[in-house]
Amino acid sequence: MLHLKVCGMRTPQNIAEVLSIEPDYLGLIFFEKSARYVGEGFELPTQLKGVTPKKVGVFVNHSLEYIAAKVKRYQLALAQLHGDETPAFCQQLKNALPDLQLVKVFRVSDDFDFTSLTPYKPYCDFFLFDTKGKDYGGNGIVFNWDILKGYDNELPLFMSGGLSLENLQDLQSFITTHQLNVHAIDVNSKFETTPALKDVSKLKALKRLMT
Repeated sequence: MLHLKVCGMRTPQNIAEVLSIEPDYLGLIFFEKSARYVGEGFELPTQLKGVTPKKVGVFVNHSLEYIAAKVKRYQLALAQLHGDETPAFCQQLKNALPDLQLVKVFRVSDDFDFTSLTPYKPYCDFFLFDTKGKDYGGNGIVFNWDILKGYDNELPLFMSGGLSLENLQDLQSFITTHQLNVHAIDVNSKFETTPALKDVSKLKALKRLMT
């Protein structure tokens, strides 16, 4: 069963609307240069103070202290590391916050070297594959899924990169055909009306396709 992560949320009303479709994960972006940055004054909406869905903090080359503070303030269950974080940093973060699940993001291209994943495996719970582009995420571009035939399936994956209503069924078929260890799909820009504002009707259609 594929799980669903909706990333790049910010406004309380839109969050409440998105929660009606019962995503498994909700992503909050703490990268200041992102168009979907929650902002310093962001307060956790009442609906998000429970345990469902799991809250994911998205970080880009932030310090351990910064991540730990956001984890505590926003009750994050996962940290998605979208920058150039090293295996040593992942180890330090895991040692400091052992209950926090780590998702290390890799921006992939046709010549991606899967051996680069090996040093991260002891400290990460998931990998996330996104399209290599000019930004750290939210580029809305699909990468060549064929490269995933080179993945060893050791850690479960979050799949990202231009996922939409038009290509979801193709992705599901690809995952099944190649028996890929995909835990969740991660959607963002293709399900927005403007940055950080999700189109709930599209998300409802997505959920129907996933069932």
